[in-house]
Amino acid sequence: MGRLDGKAALITGAARGQGAATARRFVEEGARVIITDVLDDEGKQLADELGDAAQFQHLDVSEEDEWAATIDAVGQVTVLVNNAGILHFAPLADTKLADYERVIRVNQIGTFLGMRAVVPGMIAAGGGSIINTSSIEGLAAAPTLVAYTASKFAIRGMTKVAALELGGKGIRVNSVHPGMIDTQMLPTALGGINVDLTRVGKRLPLRRVGEAEEIASLIVFLASDESSYCTGAEFVADGGATASHALSVT
Repeated sequence: MGRLDGKAALITGAARGQGAATARRFVEEGARVIITDVLDDEGKQLADELGDAAQFQHLDVSEEDEWAATIDAVGQVTVLVNNAGILHFAPLADTKLADYERVIRVNQIGTFLGMRAVVPGMIAAGGGSIINTSSIEGLAAAPTLVAYTASKFAIRGMTKVAALELGGKGIRVNSVHPGMIDTQMLPTALGGINVDLTRVGKRLPLRRVGEAEEIASLIVFLASDESSYCTGAEFVADGGATASHALSVT
């Protein structure tokens, strides 16, 4: 018996990285999974790999009409994982408005639209679980990440508002705050440049960067009934990054 038997889950940004790892774990645990992304070829390939328990649906999370079309196409879901996100590096003074708005539209507005889109179906089903992917940049700041940090702080706040409003309807809403995870997000933001994360990992208490599968395991817990008393909370998986402060010595 799987931990997610009988659950229908929609995962955004699920064609690769943390989203793909989560889709794989959800299927292993018995869920029916809707993989959504703008990366059609990779998303379809993953759905084919996962078999009858998975389907792919194109979704640009920043577009309101596409959310409506997606829910119409896939039907009622009882788990939503707002995982889609993008990263942009630039000092504050050099950040273009267009780049700032692009990050906000995907990370923050995409999360808002996703939560709003699934609420009616979850209420009709008697409850559900919404998991919003924030970041450790939603807990503390990092230089050159003004847009990303703003979006991740916003996700943290929206999660708490949603938890307060929806708890009485049986819908739990929590945020996940990964630290440095080995995915394609960083190389994509840097224009395809691969980055050696070994040095970064050695600065952490656990002396390594995280793997997408480790975040997926946390999300499985939040999607399952094992987390039935968890809502409005922040779940951190960062190798100990936020355990320190600027004056600490490791």
